[in-house]
Amino acid sequence: MHILILLFPLFGFLLSALFGNYFGREGSSKLATLGLFLTLLLAIFIFFEITVCNTLLNIKLYNWILLDIYLIELGLLFDTVSVTMILVISCISFFVHLYSNIYMGHDPYLARFMSYLSLFTFFMLILVTSDNFFQIFLGWEGVGLCSYLLINFFFTRINANKAALKAMIINRISDVLFILGIIIILLNFKTCDLFIVNNILPYYNQEYIIIINQKVNIINIITFFLFIGAIGKSAQIGFHTWLPVAMEGPTPVSALLHAATMVTAGVFLIIRSSIFFEYSDNILNLLCIFGSITALFSGLVATFQYDIKRIIAYSTCSQLGYMFFSCGLSNYYVAFFHLFNHAFFKALLFLSAGALIHSLFDEQDIRKMGNLYKLLPFIYLSICIGSLAIIGFPFLSGFYSKDVILELIFSRFLINSLFVYNMAIMAALFTTIYSIKLLFYVFFTNFNFNRVFIKYFTFNITENLNLMFISMSSLIILSIVSGYLFNDLFLGYGSNFFGNNSIIILNYHYNFIDIEYIHPLIKNLPFILCLTLIIILNILFIKLNDQNNMNLMKMKIFLNLQYFFYYALFFDKIYNKIYHYILYYSYLISTKYIDKGILEIVGPYGLYKQFLFLNKKINNFIEPLIFYYLFIFFFVLVILIILFFIIYIFNFDIIYNHLGIFILLNVILFYI
Repeated sequence: MHILILLFPLFGFLLSALFGNYFGREGSSKLATLGLFLTLLLAIFIFFEITVCNTLLNIKLYNWILLDIYLIELGLLFDTVSVTMILVISCISFFVHLYSNIYMGHDPYLARFMSYLSLFTFFMLILVTSDNFFQIFLGWEGVGLCSYLLINFFFTRINANKAALKAMIINRISDVLFILGIIIILLNFKTCDLFIVNNILPYYNQEYIIIINQKVNIINIITFFLFIGAIGKSAQIGFHTWLPVAMEGPTPVSALLHAATMVTAGVFLIIRSSIFFEYSDNILNLLCIFGSITALFSGLVATFQYDIKRIIAYSTCSQLGYMFFSCGLSNYYVAFFHLFNHAFFKALLFLSAGALIHSLFDEQDIRKMGNLYKLLPFIYLSICIGSLAIIGFPFLSGFYSKDVILELIFSRFLINSLFVYNMAIMAALFTTIYSIKLLFYVFFTNFNFNRVFIKYFTFNITENLNLMFISMSSLIILSIVSGYLFNDLFLGYGSNFFGNNSIIILNYHYNFIDIEYIHPLIKNLPFILCLTLIIILNILFIKLNDQNNMNLMKMKIFLNLQYFFYYALFFDKIYNKIYHYILYYSYLISTKYIDKGILEIVGPYGLYKQFLFLNKKINNFIEPLIFYYLFIFFFVLVILIILFFIIYIFNFDIIYNHLGIFILLNVILFYI
């Protein structure tokens, strides 16, 4: 029965991909949606079996690779971490499938789209249920492939082609280092099985290898490679450039990609490999630095964006930063809980944005919207709840995880904890800014469509949601109650939810109890700051909405600042310049100077030119008569016979010592 949770999405993919013409567009989409519905039912059952009954299940399917002492098996692991991820993935994927039946219903390639979604879900389930690192990498590469196919779904658009290639190439850079880490694990531990590695890892804490005459801890090397793989997949700063351009795919793809699958894979890898990171304090510090900088940077960039999907995309980067620095402070439980809550309100935001774009005839620029809360009341409600949840407004899902993350940072008395806390507070403030800006521009400013079409649009903007309503209303409920319902299960004192060693934290890194001794003012400081900022922003936006005060927005300093952050600190431009110079100098050195230069001179072309020149010089002294050619030929032949005779008589081994002389003589003879 447990294997069926993987087979249902796979069958949905095969039926839609191979028999899409037979079942038709609607038939294929219904079959794929049915497969995900059955997967969701099984996921709920397995979640209660593993968590409530406190059991652990490891299914070994068959031997995959057997080479000498190295054995890699295909197996499925069902523990609290994996079943929670299965529940989130199947839930979000089912709602996205249901939503796509209406949103993509007009598309002639609906069957292909639904098959890609099912395949995406299948590979993500492979990733989270794997019991060894090689199988994790199989699912890891599978979701990368599916993201390429889904981003490039509108394959006739050049921007979609570029975005898909960019996502694939940037992820390949980190994936190469990830596979190197897996190979080092296999070579040192002689296995990639998670249970075995977790049990024997403490005995390798003092194992070192020599790199450039320096002793380096083997665990630090493995953890560094796992860290690079995680930040590449989860789009942390430096590797983040693929995530905003991935918005070229259909909106349901963005919801699935950002909420429950691709970008959460990096966080899942860190949580699954928690024991490696626990024995590597240096990499934990790197997690804190990358996560905090990403959270602040993404929130700052999102504030200056105007494409509604890009704003939500950068907010995903910011929230992933929260998860990363939470893991860097060894608070894997809280990071996992935030991942759980984030999936629901982020999927709600993307699906609501898709419904909004659908209602506004594919318009995505929030500056061209406005005054829509009366025309689209349900979409306004859903975006409002999703935005308040991501801010961490009390009693919504984001509050129960995001607030705890900030409290745990403050209570962690480390050198970098104060830096991370300040960065996290500023990131939370910018989260409030771009969330309120999104709500204000879309629903409360003046209607900014072209005046010619205002009358037409006003009478034709409607909420034709149908099945989209079911998905969005379900996610609204989950965004409200998921934090409250699961808070005690994940983070409650005495809870044994992660008691089966699915997450391992060393004793001297555990500080969860310390948050009970924080001053109430410090505990409520993020909420006080965000609430104050919400009030100030509402007053400010109302003032700026007045045409007489728009000159404030046109100040040169503000425009330069807006330009700087709108293009995300010019990361793309810098990368393009670097790639350009690398390609240019690679061509200049390897192709022009070496391949077509040095190698041509000392190679066939150079020899040909030299012999041609020598031939012309000889012809100047010797008349071209057959007598002279025969004389030279027999003269050289006699000399060679005499030399071979002398070598044979005196020392046969001299042939090997002076082989170059004989090769040269043969070349001369051949030339003559």
